[in-house]
Order: sequence, then structure tokens, then C-alpha cells
Amino acid sequence: MAESGSAARQVMLIAEMIVLFVLLPVAFHFKPFPFPPIPALWLLTAYCLFRLLHDPAFDRRRLWNPAALPASAAHILTGFAVIALLVAVGVYFLAPHRLFNFVRRAPAFWALVMCLYPVLSVYPQGIIYRAFFFQRYRGLFPNTAALIVASAVAFSFAHIIFRNPIAFSFTLAGGLLFAWRYAETGSLLTSAFEHALYGCWMFTIGLGEYFYKGAR
Repeated sequence: MAESGSAARQVMLIAEMIVLFVLLPVAFHFKPFPFPPIPALWLLTAYCLFRLLHDPAFDRRRLWNPAALPASAAHILTGFAVIALLVAVGVYFLAPHRLFNFVRRAPAFWALVMCLYPVLSVYPQGIIYRAFFFQRYRGLFPNTAALIVASAVAFSFAHIIFRNPIAFSFTLAGGLLFAWRYAETGSLLTSAFEHALYGCWMFTIGLGEYFYKGAR
């Protein structure tokens, strides 16, 4: 009887994962119904947070855990500096007209995005694709490495709504990094801090339109 219950739960979790991380992005990609993506993100975040807070096995400290950030900050900032420079060089040579175009065109709005994006977008994504995904579906994967890859693929696949390969490929690489950071530190704050650095840089350097325009 116990084995039957466990198998039924696994089937339920697989079905839920397919609905949330495959069917929902596909629906938003093809837009069978008009609904803005950011409110949808918040609704999904609310569902995931509800599940986490009602899971007695979940350590709620993982949702913040600021003590982990100082120990990782130097490594995060060093890696970010190198990658940010490479991205900047790539934009300069491949699309110079985009370089800092958001900052130059709308500096006040850019500053607003820098303040609100980490709170309204990055952290909710962290709840969904790191905290919830890891806690909810850990038993479906053989080890943490497979869980990290699955989390990154789900995170990247969600970006098909933007309808361009840059969003998909960049978020796959970022998803691997952010999921690994969360697994390594047990701190969603640390993972979200790193995510915010790269996301804000994409908007600043001139690649932001690849991560929002196609979803409108």
C-alpha cells in the first residue's frame, strides 16, 4: 500500500511539473488567451510559496539565509566581472548600436528597472525555479547534479515566451549557475543576488529587449 501511495505521488508530481514548467510556457508562447506574463509570474510564485510554507520538510531559512552571501560574494563578483566584460565586448563588436542604449534613451526608467527588477522578477523566479523546484521534485531525480540541470532547463524553457534564441541560451547558462549557487549555499538570497547582477547587466548593456519584448 505504501509503495502504491509513493508511486501515485510521483505520478502526481510529474504531472504537476509538466503543467507548470512545460504547458504553461507553451501556452504563453502561443498566447491562446491574453494574460500579461509578470502577473502570471506572481501567481505562480504565490502557488509555489504556498506549497513550500505548508511543507514541514522545507527549511524556511533557505528562502533568505543572508549569512551565506558574504562568503560567496567575492567569487560571485569575480565571475560576474569576467562575464560582464565578455558580454560587453560582444555587444560592442556585434551590435554596437545597442550598447547602453537603454541607459542613454531612458535613464530614469533604467534606474527604476534596476531597483524593481530584482524584487518583482528575480526573487519570484528564484522561489519558483530554485526553492520550489528543488524541494518539490528532488525525489524525481537521482542526484543534485541532475536536479540542477532540470531546474536550469525549466528556467530556460520558460523564456521561450520571448521568442528568440538569445534569451533561451543565456538563461540556460544562467539557470545552471543560479541553481548550482542555491544548492551550494542553501540561500535563495545569494542565488537571487547573482541572478540580479546578470539580469541588470543585460538591461544595462543593451540586451534587455531580448528578455521582455517578445512576451507582450
